[in-house]
Amino acid sequence: MATNQQEFDRAKEVLVGGVNSAVRAFRAIGGTPRFIARAEGAYMWDVEGTRYVDYLGSWGPMIVGHSHPLVLERVREAAGRGLSYGAPNVMETELAEKICALFPHVERVRFTSSGTEAAMSALRLARGFTGRTKILKFEGCYHGTADSLLVKAGSGALAFGQPSSAGVPADLAKHTLIAQFNDLASVKTLFDAHPGEIACVMVEPAAGNMNLILPQPGFLEGLRAICSADGSLLIFDEVMTGFRVALGGMQQVSGVTPDMTAFGKVIGGGMPVGAIGGPGKVMDMMAPLGPVYQAGTLSGNPIAMAAGLATLELISVPGFHDALSARLGRLVAGLRDAAKEAGVTFSAQHCGTMAGMYMMAAPPRSFAEVMTQDAERFKRFYHRMLEAGVYFPPSTVEAFFFSSAHGDAEIDFTLEQARKAFRGL
Repeated sequence: MATNQQEFDRAKEVLVGGVNSAVRAFRAIGGTPRFIARAEGAYMWDVEGTRYVDYLGSWGPMIVGHSHPLVLERVREAAGRGLSYGAPNVMETELAEKICALFPHVERVRFTSSGTEAAMSALRLARGFTGRTKILKFEGCYHGTADSLLVKAGSGALAFGQPSSAGVPADLAKHTLIAQFNDLASVKTLFDAHPGEIACVMVEPAAGNMNLILPQPGFLEGLRAICSADGSLLIFDEVMTGFRVALGGMQQVSGVTPDMTAFGKVIGGGMPVGAIGGPGKVMDMMAPLGPVYQAGTLSGNPIAMAAGLATLELISVPGFHDALSARLGRLVAGLRDAAKEAGVTFSAQHCGTMAGMYMMAAPPRSFAEVMTQDAERFKRFYHRMLEAGVYFPPSTVEAFFFSSAHGDAEIDFTLEQARKAFRGL
């Protein structure tokens, strides 16, 4: 049986950095990545046979846990009818109908194969609809790897200390304006400097890619008002928060309605799916009805649609999110108590079924604040927990995720290991 290190060495011979997504390389926290052999329920097992309570959740989509029987059954049924058609299938319509029913502003949906593709396409659509060039995003918010959105980005780029990516032309980057999350004054300053030029404001309504940072009261409402007054579109990137913080996403939690929404993660149930949704007057600017081109061979893939439909069926049970949020709340409170007992400066919070923990006295409100936490202490805590069989996201700037497969046993085990890990940290 090969070890994780042996598999990592082997991978580095043929994969860039030994991985297919930068944050998986463990560069941010050091050590050897775990090569996962299988996953079921609330657990993952690596190639060495070590079992972990999983709070990564494939970065969000596994809200009903890994390998849920209903999801697997529907995927097998769909696979038996063919893996890909490149032609319309009824499940595309069914999943779109569910999204439209849950998000009142969404009248039309266009499926993509990833959240990155959804955000990129939403950006192009906003520019095409408004006839404007500039976009506004927030420092530390991550919307995938499209060139225009990799300026001051979060997630893996942030973990590596490279908030902007090489390879993004200056002529393109100049059209991306950067404001500060939870700082309406910084937004107003940019709108005042570029009246009638900004096509859209794209924001994670609750940031999950510079760790979990919640919007302060009035922030999202202020963005809505500024965009409406200027004729700019407000785009919520709910790839991470959609269907996870609540069935209706952060829009349900905040009561703020955007002009467009980018979806992903949960709507694929673990399969590669993204989507854009919005009112017909905006969405119908997209081909084949309008001049904004977007297409993808695997968009609306039947296997992905089947997984998404099964997952939404499971999480639409009344009380599903409330029950998970309560259990996650117990875990978050327990982590805070364990740190306090050990005299460790620590804070944690949750929103629905996603959470954040920080080696700092209070949860951060911005990119600048999250970067002041004690990263070295987090690394020590992370590896102690990993060695004890608890898998959190390997970065100080990533939220962690909870599922319906996490019960009292998993919470109790995690808190027991946390109490040990915090001692002498």
